Amino acid sequence: MDRANSKSAQLAQACRAAHLQCEGEDDAIACMATIACELFNGVEGFDWVGFYRVVGPELLKIGPYQGGHGCLAIPFNRGVCGAAARLQASQLVDDVNAFEGHIACASSTQSELVLPVWDRTGALIAVFDIDSDRPAFFDADDERQIAALLSEVFGAGSA
Repeated sequence: MDRANSKSAQLAQACRAAHLQCEGEDDAIACMATIACELFNGVEGFDWVGFYRVVGPELLKIGPYQGGHGCLAIPFNRGVCGAAARLQASQLVDDVNAFEGHIACASSTQSELVLPVWDRTGALIAVFDIDSDRPAFFDADDERQIAALLSEVFGAGSA
């Protein structure tokens, strides 16, 4: 993969496209669907991309996503998504099989990146989950680019 088609360049382009599509949109679900679509289709190696929404105390439920079936409900005390919600911190996992309590929604998943999603008031509204069938696929640049997009669309940057 040459530099112009690198994962970082693909992600930057997909994030720009998603941001432009969501600009001025105040419906969080519409923006979640758009972001999942743009990143899933725009970045080679992103095999599942989607949101798990906070629907009650300590409980996530599937939101808009692209890829195979996701888990329908995830408590905050289980899996990578639950850890991201519980700790309100990104989880970059090079090998999901080594992550204690990992929930195998898809047996092909090897690595995962999950980021918390906050609204303008600072309330946790979801986590954004990206899976890859490649081990150690995600890096700090991916986390940085995606965190910036989520903040621009849903958080303080969306005002």
